[in-house]
Amino acid sequence: MRHSSEIIISDTSCLILLGKIDEIDVLHRLCERVYITPTIKEEYGEALPDWIKIKAPQNTRYQNLLEMDLDAGEASAIALSLETDRSILIIDDLKGRKIAKRLHLKYSGTLGLLLQAKRAGILPALRPVVVKIRETNFRFSEALLDSLLEQAGE
Repeated sequence: MRHSSEIIISDTSCLILLGKIDEIDVLHRLCERVYITPTIKEEYGEALPDWIKIKAPQNTRYQNLLEMDLDAGEASAIALSLETDRSILIIDDLKGRKIAKRLHLKYSGTLGLLLQAKRAGILPALRPVVVKIRETNFRFSEALLDSLLEQAGE
């Protein structure tokens, strides 16, 4: 992903999780351009690296419609993805992922992003990162964990 022209658009949950495990730079190492919306910046509430760019969706109608089903951060991230060519939306919320799929957006969850980082050689191993995630309040099933580690060759 890193040397491509793709753009990562991150939802708040990804920033929070990567911040908690001190791996936020994985985003930048995977993709040179990382965008979040002003809503996500506000939801995150922490200082951000200067390589994360703040960009608001131009068409607020999309966001307003999406907010009927999603929280404001997820809605703004999807709205921005709809307007941004070659973007990859990083979203963990199941409802948000279903909407992204229906809208034919390219998307991943944070765990999928970490798997991609392992495959790209950015992370030497996925298991130590997963152990750190286990110590947070981020929940995922054992089946997903087993699948991720199998896909990572661990």
